[in-house]
Amino acid sequence: MKLLGLILTIVSLLSAFEYGLKPVKVNDKVYCFFGKAEVMDTKNNGNMVNSCFVNTGKSWLVIDSGPTYLYAKEAYSSMNKIKKMPVSHVINTHTHDDHWLGNGYYKSIGATILGSFEFSNLSNDNSPRMQLRISPKVYALTVPTLPTFLISKDEKLRLDSMDVQILHVNYKAHTNSDLLVYIPQIKTIFCGDLIFNDRIPSMRDGDVSGWIKILQHVKEMKLTTVVGGHGDITDSTSADIILGYLTELKAKVQTALKDELEIDEAIDNIKMKKYKNLALFEMMHRQNVEVTFRMLEWENE
Repeated sequence: MKLLGLILTIVSLLSAFEYGLKPVKVNDKVYCFFGKAEVMDTKNNGNMVNSCFVNTGKSWLVIDSGPTYLYAKEAYSSMNKIKKMPVSHVINTHTHDDHWLGNGYYKSIGATILGSFEFSNLSNDNSPRMQLRISPKVYALTVPTLPTFLISKDEKLRLDSMDVQILHVNYKAHTNSDLLVYIPQIKTIFCGDLIFNDRIPSMRDGDVSGWIKILQHVKEMKLTTVVGGHGDITDSTSADIILGYLTELKAKVQTALKDELEIDEAIDNIKMKKYKNLALFEMMHRQNVEVTFRMLEWENE
Protein backbone atom coordinates (compact mmCIF):
# COMPACT_ATOMS: atom_id res chain seq x y z
CA MET A 1 0.00 0.00 0.00
CA LYS A 2 2.85 2.39 0.83
CA LEU A 3 4.43 1.72 -2.57
CA LEU A 4 1.11 2.30 -4.31
CA GLY A 5 0.70 5.57 -2.42
CA LEU A 6 4.17 6.68 -3.47
CA ILE A 7 3.47 5.82 -7.10
CA LEU A 8 0.19 7.74 -7.03
CA THR A 9 1.94 10.73 -5.45
CA ILE A 10 4.60 10.75 -8.17
CA VAL A 11 2.01 10.42 -10.94
CA SER A 12 0.04 13.28 -9.38
CA LEU A 13 3.11 15.51 -9.25
CA LEU A 14 4.05 14.74 -12.84
CA SER A 15 0.58 15.54 -14.14
CA ALA A 16 -0.42 18.44 -11.90
CA PHE A 17 1.77 21.20 -13.32
CA GLU A 18 2.94 22.25 -16.75
CA TYR A 19 5.29 25.10 -17.58
CA GLY A 20 3.81 25.47 -21.05
CA LEU A 21 7.26 25.36 -22.62
CA LYS A 22 7.48 26.14 -26.33
CA PRO A 23 10.71 25.50 -28.24
CA VAL A 24 11.93 28.29 -30.52
CA LYS A 25 13.94 27.37 -33.61
CA VAL A 26 17.15 29.40 -33.50
CA ASN A 27 18.81 27.86 -36.56
CA ASP A 28 18.68 24.56 -38.44
CA LYS A 29 20.32 22.66 -35.58
CA VAL A 30 19.34 24.60 -32.46
CA TYR A 31 16.12 25.02 -30.49
CA CYS A 32 15.83 26.99 -27.26
CA PHE A 33 13.32 27.47 -24.49
CA PHE A 34 13.54 31.13 -23.49
CA GLY A 35 12.64 32.05 -19.92
CA LYS A 36 10.86 35.12 -18.60
CA ALA A 37 12.71 38.31 -17.65
CA GLU A 38 11.98 37.78 -13.96
CA VAL A 39 13.49 36.40 -10.79
CA MET A 40 12.44 32.92 -9.70
CA ASP A 41 9.16 32.80 -7.77
CA THR A 42 6.07 30.66 -7.19
CA LYS A 43 4.43 31.93 -10.39
CA ASN A 44 7.17 31.23 -12.93
CA ASN A 45 8.58 28.31 -10.88
CA GLY A 46 12.05 28.94 -12.24
CA ASN A 47 11.08 29.45 -15.88
CA MET A 48 13.28 32.55 -16.11
CA VAL A 49 16.29 30.88 -17.73
CA ASN A 50 17.25 29.58 -21.16
CA SER A 51 17.72 25.90 -21.98
CA CYS A 52 18.79 24.83 -25.47
CA PHE A 53 18.87 21.66 -27.55
CA VAL A 54 21.36 20.99 -30.34
CA ASN A 55 20.67 18.33 -32.98
CA THR A 56 24.04 16.60 -33.33
CA GLY A 57 22.75 14.02 -35.82
CA LYS A 58 21.50 11.05 -33.86
CA SER A 59 20.99 12.65 -30.46
CA TRP A 60 20.37 15.89 -28.62
CA LEU A 61 22.98 17.93 -26.78
CA VAL A 62 21.39 20.01 -24.01
CA ILE A 63 22.91 23.31 -22.93
CA ASP A 64 21.77 24.00 -19.34
CA SER A 65 19.12 21.66 -18.00
CA GLY A 66 16.85 24.24 -16.40
CA PRO A 67 15.43 24.85 -12.91
CA THR A 68 13.62 21.61 -11.98
CA TYR A 69 13.08 17.95 -12.83
CA LEU A 70 9.62 18.78 -14.20
CA TYR A 71 11.02 21.54 -16.41
CA ALA A 72 13.62 19.20 -17.93
CA LYS A 73 11.06 16.44 -18.48
CA GLU A 74 8.64 18.81 -20.20
CA ALA A 75 11.37 20.35 -22.35
CA TYR A 76 12.56 16.96 -23.59
CA SER A 77 8.99 15.84 -24.23
CA SER A 78 8.48 18.93 -26.39
CA MET A 79 11.68 18.24 -28.33
CA ASN A 80 10.63 14.64 -28.98
CA LYS A 81 7.68 16.04 -30.92
CA ILE A 82 10.17 17.77 -33.22
CA LYS A 83 12.55 14.81 -33.53
CA LYS A 84 12.58 11.74 -31.32
CA MET A 85 16.19 11.21 -30.24
CA PRO A 86 18.00 10.47 -26.97
CA VAL A 87 19.85 13.14 -25.04
CA SER A 88 23.50 12.11 -25.15
CA HIS A 89 25.10 14.95 -23.18
CA VAL A 90 24.15 17.89 -20.97
CA ILE A 91 26.57 20.77 -20.44
CA ASN A 92 26.06 23.08 -17.44
CA THR A 93 27.58 26.47 -18.25
CA HIS A 94 28.04 27.48 -14.60
CA THR A 95 26.95 26.71 -11.04
CA HIS A 96 23.87 28.93 -10.59
CA ASP A 97 21.04 26.57 -9.80
CA ASP A 98 18.49 27.76 -12.35
CA HIS A 99 20.81 26.29 -15.01
CA TRP A 100 21.39 22.78 -13.67
CA LEU A 101 18.63 21.54 -11.36
CA GLY A 102 17.11 19.65 -14.30
CA ASN A 103 20.19 17.39 -14.32
CA GLY A 104 18.44 14.70 -12.31
CA TYR A 105 15.92 14.06 -15.06
CA TYR A 106 18.55 13.81 -17.78
CA LYS A 107 20.68 11.51 -15.65
CA SER A 108 17.64 9.25 -15.22
CA ILE A 109 17.41 8.83 -19.01
CA GLY A 110 21.11 8.09 -19.42
CA ALA A 111 22.68 11.40 -20.40
CA THR A 112 26.30 12.25 -19.61
CA ILE A 113 26.49 15.51 -17.66
CA LEU A 114 29.43 17.91 -17.81
CA GLY A 115 30.11 21.13 -15.91
CA SER A 116 32.87 23.38 -14.68
CA PHE A 117 35.30 22.37 -11.93
CA GLU A 118 33.54 24.85 -9.63
CA PHE A 119 30.84 22.22 -9.12
CA SER A 120 33.36 20.36 -6.96
CA ASN A 121 32.79 23.06 -4.33
CA LEU A 122 29.05 22.32 -4.21
CA SER A 123 27.28 19.56 -2.37
CA ASN A 124 24.22 17.55 -3.33
CA ASP A 125 23.07 18.12 0.24
CA ASN A 126 22.85 21.91 -0.06
CA SER A 127 19.38 23.45 -0.34
CA PRO A 128 19.36 25.46 -3.58
CA ARG A 129 17.74 28.90 -3.82
CA MET A 130 15.21 27.35 -6.17
CA GLN A 131 13.88 25.05 -3.47
CA LEU A 132 13.18 28.03 -1.23
CA ARG A 133 11.57 30.29 -3.83
CA ILE A 134 9.30 28.22 -6.04
CA SER A 135 6.25 26.04 -5.40
CA PRO A 136 7.14 22.99 -3.28
CA LYS A 137 4.93 20.82 -5.50
CA VAL A 138 6.80 21.88 -8.63
CA TYR A 139 10.18 21.35 -6.98
CA ALA A 140 9.23 18.07 -5.28
CA LEU A 141 10.81 15.60 -7.75
CA THR A 142 13.97 17.67 -8.15
CA VAL A 143 17.12 16.16 -6.68
CA PRO A 144 20.30 18.27 -6.97
CA THR A 145 22.47 16.23 -9.32
CA LEU A 146 26.00 17.44 -9.97
CA PRO A 147 27.86 16.88 -13.24
CA THR A 148 29.79 13.63 -13.55
CA PHE A 149 32.62 15.15 -15.58
CA LEU A 150 34.21 18.43 -14.47
CA ILE A 151 35.92 20.81 -16.89
CA SER A 152 39.00 22.85 -15.92
CA LYS A 153 40.40 23.56 -19.39
CA ASP A 154 39.21 23.75 -22.98
CA GLU A 155 37.83 20.42 -24.19
CA LYS A 156 36.58 18.98 -27.48
CA LEU A 157 33.76 16.49 -28.00
CA ARG A 158 32.79 14.61 -31.13
CA LEU A 159 29.04 14.07 -30.91
CA ASP A 160 27.68 12.11 -33.87
CA SER A 161 28.57 14.27 -36.89
CA MET A 162 29.33 17.43 -34.91
CA ASP A 163 32.46 18.82 -33.26
CA VAL A 164 31.71 20.64 -30.01
CA GLN A 165 34.25 22.82 -28.25
CA ILE A 166 33.85 23.57 -24.55
CA LEU A 167 35.72 26.79 -23.80
CA HIS A 168 36.73 27.25 -20.18
CA VAL A 169 37.02 30.85 -18.98
CA ASN A 170 40.12 30.65 -16.80
CA TYR A 171 39.43 33.87 -14.92
CA LYS A 172 36.47 35.22 -12.98
CA ALA A 173 33.71 36.67 -15.16
CA HIS A 174 30.04 35.96 -14.34
CA THR A 175 31.25 33.35 -11.85
CA ASN A 176 34.56 31.78 -10.87
CA SER A 177 34.26 29.18 -13.61
CA ASP A 178 32.16 29.85 -16.70
CA LEU A 179 31.94 27.59 -19.74
CA LEU A 180 31.06 28.51 -23.31
CA VAL A 181 29.93 25.89 -25.81
CA TYR A 182 31.17 26.62 -29.33
CA ILE A 183 30.07 24.71 -32.42
CA PRO A 184 32.16 25.90 -35.39
CA GLN A 185 30.16 23.90 -37.94
CA ILE A 186 27.08 26.07 -37.38
CA LYS A 187 28.88 29.25 -36.23
CA THR A 188 27.07 29.08 -32.91
CA ILE A 189 28.15 29.74 -29.34
CA PHE A 190 26.26 29.30 -26.07
CA CYS A 191 27.44 31.73 -23.40
CA GLY A 192 25.29 30.94 -20.38
CA ASP A 193 24.91 33.88 -18.02
CA LEU A 194 27.81 35.76 -19.53
CA ILE A 195 24.99 37.21 -21.64
CA PHE A 196 21.73 38.74 -20.40
CA ASN A 197 19.91 40.68 -23.11
CA ASP A 198 16.44 41.05 -21.64
CA ARG A 199 17.22 42.25 -18.12
CA ILE A 200 19.88 43.70 -15.87
CA PRO A 201 22.38 41.06 -14.71
CA SER A 202 23.41 40.34 -11.16
CA MET A 203 27.06 41.02 -10.30
CA ARG A 204 26.91 39.09 -7.02
CA ASP A 205 29.46 36.42 -8.02
CA GLY A 206 31.08 38.30 -10.89
CA ASP A 207 34.10 40.36 -11.82
CA VAL A 208 33.32 43.28 -14.09
CA SER A 209 36.74 43.35 -15.76
CA GLY A 210 36.81 39.64 -16.52
CA TRP A 211 33.21 39.73 -17.70
CA ILE A 212 33.95 42.54 -20.16
CA LYS A 213 37.07 40.71 -21.38
CA ILE A 214 35.27 37.49 -22.30
CA LEU A 215 32.38 39.34 -23.95
CA GLN A 216 34.83 41.27 -26.11
CA HIS A 217 36.38 37.94 -27.11
CA VAL A 218 32.97 36.57 -28.09
CA LYS A 219 32.29 39.67 -30.20
CA GLU A 220 35.64 39.23 -31.96
CA MET A 221 34.66 35.68 -32.99
CA LYS A 222 32.07 37.22 -35.36
CA LEU A 223 29.59 34.36 -35.08
CA THR A 224 26.15 34.05 -36.61
CA THR A 225 24.35 32.70 -33.54
CA VAL A 226 25.17 33.85 -30.00
CA VAL A 227 22.89 32.48 -27.28
CA GLY A 228 22.86 33.81 -23.72
CA GLY A 229 21.49 32.44 -20.48
CA HIS A 230 18.71 35.05 -20.28
CA GLY A 231 17.01 36.77 -23.20
CA ASP A 232 15.95 35.76 -26.70
CA ILE A 233 18.30 37.83 -28.86
CA THR A 234 20.47 35.23 -30.58
CA ASP A 235 22.18 37.02 -33.46
CA SER A 236 25.57 38.74 -33.52
CA THR A 237 24.20 41.61 -31.39
CA SER A 238 23.28 39.31 -28.49
CA ALA A 239 26.03 40.59 -26.19
CA ASP A 240 25.69 44.29 -27.02
CA ILE A 241 23.33 45.26 -24.21
CA ILE A 242 25.26 43.64 -21.38
CA LEU A 243 28.66 44.63 -22.77
CA GLY A 244 27.50 48.24 -22.97
CA TYR A 245 26.07 48.12 -19.45
CA LEU A 246 29.16 46.58 -17.87
CA THR A 247 31.57 48.87 -19.72
CA GLU A 248 29.69 52.00 -18.64
CA LEU A 249 29.28 50.68 -15.10
CA LYS A 250 33.02 50.06 -14.76
CA ALA A 251 33.92 53.47 -16.20
CA LYS A 252 31.53 55.34 -13.92
CA VAL A 253 32.71 53.48 -10.81
CA GLN A 254 36.34 54.17 -11.74
CA THR A 255 35.47 57.87 -12.04
CA ALA A 256 33.75 57.79 -8.64
CA LEU A 257 36.86 56.24 -7.08
CA LYS A 258 39.10 58.79 -8.76
CA ASP A 259 36.88 61.57 -7.40
CA GLU A 260 37.14 59.93 -3.95
CA LEU A 261 33.40 59.42 -3.56
CA GLU A 262 32.22 57.25 -0.70
CA ILE A 263 30.38 54.08 -1.67
CA ASP A 264 26.95 55.45 -0.69
CA GLU A 265 27.55 58.52 -2.84
CA ALA A 266 28.55 56.37 -5.80
CA ILE A 267 25.45 54.20 -5.44
CA ASP A 268 23.24 57.31 -5.39
CA ASN A 269 25.03 59.10 -8.24
CA ILE A 270 25.58 56.34 -10.80
CA LYS A 271 22.15 56.25 -12.42
CA MET A 272 22.75 54.90 -15.97
CA LYS A 273 19.23 55.87 -17.00
CA LYS A 274 19.57 54.53 -20.55
CA TYR A 275 19.14 51.04 -19.07
CA LYS A 276 16.23 51.85 -16.74
CA ASN A 277 13.64 50.21 -19.00
CA LEU A 278 15.36 46.84 -18.82
CA ALA A 279 13.67 44.33 -16.54
CA LEU A 280 14.94 44.20 -12.93
CA PHE A 281 16.82 47.51 -13.22
CA GLU A 282 15.37 48.84 -9.96
CA MET A 283 16.18 45.59 -8.17
CA MET A 284 19.69 44.98 -9.47
CA HIS A 285 21.42 48.18 -10.54
CA ARG A 286 22.22 49.70 -7.16
CA GLN A 287 23.51 46.33 -5.96
CA ASN A 288 25.70 46.11 -9.05
CA VAL A 289 27.19 49.54 -8.37
CA GLU A 290 28.00 48.50 -4.81
CA VAL A 291 29.61 45.19 -5.83
CA THR A 292 31.63 46.84 -8.59
CA PHE A 293 32.74 49.70 -6.33
CA ARG A 294 34.02 47.32 -3.67
CA MET A 295 35.79 45.18 -6.26
CA LEU A 296 37.55 48.05 -8.04
CA GLU A 297 38.35 49.77 -4.75
CA TRP A 298 40.09 46.60 -3.58
CA GLU A 299 42.00 46.31 -6.87
CA ASN A 300 43.24 49.89 -6.48
CA GLU A 301 44.64 49.34 -2.99
